[in-house]
Amino acid sequence: MNTLSYKTISANKATVTKEWVVVDATDQVLGRLGSKVAKLLRGKYKPNYTPHVDCGDNVIIINADKVKLTGNKWNDRVYLTFTGYPGGQREITPARLMARPNGEEKLLKRVVKGMLPKNRLGAKLLGNLYVYAGSEHKHQAQNPKSIDINTLK
Repeated sequence: MNTLSYKTISANKATVTKEWVVVDATDQVLGRLGSKVAKLLRGKYKPNYTPHVDCGDNVIIINADKVKLTGNKWNDRVYLTFTGYPGGQREITPARLMARPNGEEKLLKRVVKGMLPKNRLGAKLLGNLYVYAGSEHKHQAQNPKSIDINTLK
């Protein structure tokens, strides 16, 4: 029996194949969209997935302003931040965050960031996410392929 056939292939920066994908967020539920995008960013849908390597795709989310939240979560959910000063805990709802400039991008990045590893790799992976409120994006030169997020598990 050839034992070389049982070697585990571990991807590294040179052997990784990164692609550009476009995800349409129209009428998608925010959390479910975020978890699938996080898996795309990590590369978990690829057969050569390696946990400590950036082997995921570059993801472009379009129509981020048309994302949905179920129930009363637009006003009942609260995101907390802390300034570092006494009494500096701030809270904001998704509805107020969306009303701000670039609010769609901030909301989606916040959701996806919570689903990525809390280390330097997670910060690097979040840099591979591009969010746009409308249907236009500026990454046509990369020839991104459009995927249906509903077909992914």
